[in-house]
Amino acid sequence: MAVPKHAPPPSLPPPSPPHSLHKAVPPPSPARPHVSLQQPSQKKSPWKPSKLFKSFRHVFRSFPIITPNACKFPAGGRPVDGPHIHGGTRMTGTLFGCRRSRINLAIQENPRCVPMLVLELSTPTGKLLQEMGLGLVRIALECEKHHPADHKTKLMDEPIWTMYCNGRKTGYGVKREATADDLNVMEMLHATSMGAGVLPSDDTATDQGELTYMRGYFERVIGSKDSETYYMMNPDGNTGPELSIFFVRV
Repeated sequence: MAVPKHAPPPSLPPPSPPHSLHKAVPPPSPARPHVSLQQPSQKKSPWKPSKLFKSFRHVFRSFPIITPNACKFPAGGRPVDGPHIHGGTRMTGTLFGCRRSRINLAIQENPRCVPMLVLELSTPTGKLLQEMGLGLVRIALECEKHHPADHKTKLMDEPIWTMYCNGRKTGYGVKREATADDLNVMEMLHATSMGAGVLPSDDTATDQGELTYMRGYFERVIGSKDSETYYMMNPDGNTGPELSIFFVRV
C-alpha cells in the first residue's frame, strides 16, 4: 500500500522590498535681516570726577540703593537738574519684550552698537511700562559681594540680580548673551535714538502679546567698582516717563 506523501507547505511570497522612506523637508526658514551692528569700543571714560563731585554723588546715591526694600522715593523730579549729568557718559537704553512675557533691558554704547549688557527681568513688559506711564520709576538691582580677596568679576558681569521697583521687591534679573532675536530688535531700532511703540514680530509671539519697546538716552554714572547708575534723560519740555536704574553689589 502506497504511503501518502505530505504535500509540501505552500511557498510564501518573497518579502516585498521595503518602501523607501521620504522625509518631509521643512520649508526654509525666512531669512533674518542682516545685522549691521558694530562692536562697542573698549575705551575707558576720560573723565575723572573731583572730590566734591564724588562726595555729592556718594551721598545722593546712598539713599536709593543701600537698602532698596525700605526706601521711600519722592513723587517726582530728576536726580540732577538739566539734560546732562556732569561726569556722566551718555548711553542708549532699551526696554523691550512681548507684553505678557518678561521685559528685557539692553544697554548700548550707541544705537548702532551691539549691546554691552542684556538683562532679562522677571517683571512682565506690560506691567512695567504701565508703571512708567504713571510717573517716576526707580529700579534697584542688587547682587551679593563675594570675598574681596578672590572677587575679580566686574559689576556688569554679575549673572544674577535681585530686583526692586520703587522700593518693592519684584523678583530678579538674569544677565545673558544677546540672542539673534535681541540683535534683530536692536537692528530694527538702530535709527531710533528715543521713542516707544510696537515692533513687527513673527506669529510665534502672538500669544504673548505685541512686541513693544521703549528707548531713550541714559546717563551712566560710575560710583565705584560696586555701584553704577543709569538715569534716563528726557528732552527739554518732555514730561514723559522718568526712569533710574541702580546697580549695586553689597
